[in-house]
Amino acid sequence: MKKVATIAGSDATGGGGLEADLKTFQEFGTFGLAAITSIVTLDPETGNHHLKKLPIEWIQEQIASIFAGPIDAIKTGLLPSEEIIYLVTEQLPENIPLLVDPVIGGKGTKDFIQNEQVQALQKVLLPQALITTPNLREAGILAELGDLTSEKQMQQAAKKIALLGVNHVVIKGGARFDDKQTLDLHYDGRNFYRYPHPVIATPYNHGAGCTFAAAITAAIAKNYPIEQAIKLAIAFVQAAITLGEKINPYVGHVWHGAYTHGEKRLEYTDEQ
Repeated sequence: MKKVATIAGSDATGGGGLEADLKTFQEFGTFGLAAITSIVTLDPETGNHHLKKLPIEWIQEQIASIFAGPIDAIKTGLLPSEEIIYLVTEQLPENIPLLVDPVIGGKGTKDFIQNEQVQALQKVLLPQALITTPNLREAGILAELGDLTSEKQMQQAAKKIALLGVNHVVIKGGARFDDKQTLDLHYDGRNFYRYPHPVIATPYNHGAGCTFAAAITAAIAKNYPIEQAIKLAIAFVQAAITLGEKINPYVGHVWHGAYTHGEKRLEYTDEQ
C-alpha cells in the first residue's frame, strides 16, 4: 500500500485541513500519515474561526515520526509561521514527490499567514515542490500580481510561480470569473492545459481546495501521470461538492466519500 503524508493544519469541523487530506487518501486506497501544524476551531456562538499554532518541537517530533518509514508522496497545507515553513523544508526527504497547497486563508476566515510566511513559501518550500495548487487569490499573491481577473492573468501568474522552481503549477479557478463555468489551469513550464467544468450551485463547498490537492497527491503516490492525476482530482472534487452537506449553522462541507460511495447514498436516500 502506498504511504502518503500530510503536514497541515487541523480543521476541527472536519471539512478541510488534514482531516480532508486523510479522508481523501483513504478513498484513494492509500495509507495516510499526518503532522499537525496548527488547530483551526470555530466559535459556535459567532461562526468565527480561530487559529492556534502548535509548538515547533511538537511539529518536529511528528515529522520525524512520519519519516521513520518509507513515504511515497507528501502534501503540505497550512504552515502558519515562517519558522514552521523553514522547519518543514529542512525535514523533507529528497526524491519524494511534494505537493505544496499554499494555504493563505480559508473560507470565511481572515488570512492565516502574512507576508513573511508568503516570502518563505516562495523562497524555500516551493522550489522543492513537484506541484503547487493555489487558488486564484493565492496565485495572485504568490506571483505578486494582485487580483487575477482573466485567464490571461492566470497564465501570467502560473509562469511567475513556476520561476520560483516548482515544476507544475495548477491554479484553481473557482467561480470568480463566471458563475456558470469554472476553469482550472495547469502549467508544466512549457505548456498550458485547460480544465473547464460546470460550476456547482451549492454553498456547501468548504474543504474543496484541500481535497483537490490531497487527491492529486494520492494519485501521484500511486504513479498516475500528472495530467491523469489532475483530471481524476477534478472529478473527485466535483462529486464531493455535488453531495456536500451542511455541517453546522455557519458552514457546509464537501463529502469526501462521494466519488466512491455517492451512488449508494443516493440510492439509499431514494428508498427512504
